[in-house]
Amino acid sequence: MANMATVYARIEPELKSDVEGILTQLGLTPSSVIQMLYSQIKLTNGIPFDIKLPSRRPLSVDELTTEQLNAELQKGFDSVQTGKLYSADEVDSILRKEYGI
Repeated sequence: MANMATVYARIEPELKSDVEGILTQLGLTPSSVIQMLYSQIKLTNGIPFDIKLPSRRPLSVDELTTEQLNAELQKGFDSVQTGKLYSADEVDSILRKEYGI
C-alpha cells in the first residue's frame, strides 16, 4: 500500500450516522468515498457537481404528503367560499412572478 495522508473533517453526528448507513448499504467506506471525491476533483479540476441554491419551484402533487395535500385543497376551498377567485391569466402571472415559469 502506498503512503497515505490523513484528512480530518468535522461534521454533525446525525449526518455522519445517516451517510455511513447509506455507504454501508452501497458497500463503501467513508475513506473510499473521500478518495473518489478527491480523484474527481483532480480529474475535473473542480468540484464534480453543482454547488448552488435550489431553485424555487412549486411542489407537484406527488411531492406532498396527504396532510399537505389536504391543507392545500382546504385553502382552495376556503378561497372559493370567500369569493377570492383567480382567472387563468392571473394564475399564470403569479407563477411567472413567484417561480419564473
